[in-house]
Amino acid sequence: MSADMPPKILIADELSAAALAIFTRRGLIAHQKTGLGKEELLAIIGEYDGLAVRSATRANKEVIAAAKRLRVIGRAGIGVDNIDIPAATARGIVVMNTPFGNSITTAEHAIAMLFAAARQLAAADASTQAGKWEKNRFLGFELYAKTLGLIGCGNIGGIVADRAQGLKMKVIAYDPFLSAERALELGVERVELEELLARADAISLHTPLTEKTRNILSAEALAKTRPGVLLVNCARGGLVDETALRAALDSGQVGAAAFDVFSTEPAKDNPLFGAPNFTATPHLGASTVEAQENVALQVAEQMADFLLFGAVTNALNMPSISAEEAPRLRPFVGLAEKLGLLAGQLVDGPIEGVEIRYEGEVARLNVRPLTAAALAGLLRPMLQDVNMVSAPAMAKERGLTLAETLQETSATYDSRVRLVVTQQGKRRSFAGVLVGQEPRIAEMDDIPLEAPFQPFMLFTRNRDKPGVIGALATNLGESGVNIATFHLGRTGRGEDALAVIGVDAAVPADVVARVAGLAHVKEVKALGFGGAENA
Repeated sequence: MSADMPPKILIADELSAAALAIFTRRGLIAHQKTGLGKEELLAIIGEYDGLAVRSATRANKEVIAAAKRLRVIGRAGIGVDNIDIPAATARGIVVMNTPFGNSITTAEHAIAMLFAAARQLAAADASTQAGKWEKNRFLGFELYAKTLGLIGCGNIGGIVADRAQGLKMKVIAYDPFLSAERALELGVERVELEELLARADAISLHTPLTEKTRNILSAEALAKTRPGVLLVNCARGGLVDETALRAALDSGQVGAAAFDVFSTEPAKDNPLFGAPNFTATPHLGASTVEAQENVALQVAEQMADFLLFGAVTNALNMPSISAEEAPRLRPFVGLAEKLGLLAGQLVDGPIEGVEIRYEGEVARLNVRPLTAAALAGLLRPMLQDVNMVSAPAMAKERGLTLAETLQETSATYDSRVRLVVTQQGKRRSFAGVLVGQEPRIAEMDDIPLEAPFQPFMLFTRNRDKPGVIGALATNLGESGVNIATFHLGRTGRGEDALAVIGVDAAVPADVVARVAGLAHVKEVKALGFGGAENA
């Protein structure tokens, strides 16, 4: 292909004529070829610089290997399960999505499902159309003046809160990243999960699926809800223990439930199916004309900007860094993101404020990508799909206060990055440096130590007493956990001491629990850093 030829884009799933027009109007060549079989896609993908998809086309490792010229994959929508992001990253292919194009549509569907559960619409419809006219069977549930509990109060959750308040509902929310200021702005009351379960007449889920949120509504959690509670899930399958929910529906502990998402999709069979007080839709949250058009137009603009100017928007695997800045900034981006990920894994409870301090030579660089990287790492343990582009918006959306401090001198290092997190008046501090371009932990909670980041690590805090280190090492050894690195720090003799231990594999939860039970141990966390730089 001649260097003067415009980039070519393959539109492999249905996009609107208006989206296609964006590509052509901006001087790009766009071919819309939908419904391609695997072999057909493999045969032609090598001709294209960009690939635009929805959810049908699978950009897997085999397709990416055949895509010799591909520079960007654009997903018109949020979910990227059909795209092999690690394979794309290894090939230097940017993966973009459109995370905010269908927020209103999804929120409206959640409200519709709330009404469906409250008034048993699906069962009443089936009964009426069967000629039964069971008017006395379907006694509904009025939403007026009831309490709606939101698990997750980000972009979509905030819209649901607004709509629910229009119905004169009281809204309470559990979200570790929802600040007091943002809650006040939304008119919702921040509560812990236990309180939400006890108070809510209806519960709606609006959180990503992560290891922290998987089965957040377990059998134990469902047992703590108000008898007859309504439950709506239009977020992600796997947030609710479906087998436990079926038992709760059968017993009446949960009065009714309405789900748009399931742990396994397509959901051909599910424990919830057949329950008379359960309503299901086939993942329709984003399925409106307006939402589909919004995400199509957004992905076209984003891909065109990237292919023409190198601008990166809503990228899942690439920081917003220009080609000129990349060589100097890349190591600091990795350091900032790992510091954020360290803090995100160690900080529990709502985060109110974040301060990032740049000391020394790094303070003279463009630190905006570094701040975005640190925020992405900080938010990732709870908001799995967050990236450098979306992290600042998500932090702002949750009302996190953010401060950057630049100090062009550093007493100890050429450059140091410090991340300070504030929660409920408490402060936690994490500092890092580069050693030979490799990121290292330099300080934790004002305790100096120097430790390289490892894919799998264990953090412990204990009283500085004889025998603690020996007992810790013995416990890990007896549990089959092999220690690769071991770094220590303390505030003073007999006071707080830290250990940051690199291990060869993820530390099992039962081992963490045993370590937590050792004498003088105050805090234990298993940490992981294997994928931070590729997120």
